Amino acid sequence: MKPETAAFLHKAREFLDKAQGMLAGHWPDEAGRAAYLAGLHAAQAFLFERSGEITKSHKQVRAEFGRLIKNDARFDAELRAFLGRTYDLKAIADYETGPDSQVSAERAGTAVQAARRFVGSVASLIPGNGDPPPAPDSPKR
Repeated sequence: MKPETAAFLHKAREFLDKAQGMLAGHWPDEAGRAAYLAGLHAAQAFLFERSGEITKSHKQVRAEFGRLIKNDARFDAELRAFLGRTYDLKAIADYETGPDSQVSAERAGTAVQAARRFVGSVASLIPGNGDPPPAPDSPKR
């Protein structure tokens, strides 16, 4: 696995932990946002591993990742829709005001669960199963 890929996966897992903490802390809008970012970083890891290029824009990541997994049986309809669906939660948290500017705890909880499944599924497609390489001074597994 390329070091950049491992870094993206590490960031994805950090956002999963943040999402869970925010959900427990009763900040569902931020939990939904973090769930999306976990998936975004996992998708970036997958794209980087395949192309060697960093894809930065949210729209480009979603489009290219979606194109690559379109007919992949390892991704069911829920996983294929994950990035688009949870981007909506990020947009609510970041930009919305007024009565529609809140994400329910139930919707955020569903997003966090889906993010765990999404990140795990993406990581399983990356050589080394998405495990970060050992530090240079640590014993190899």
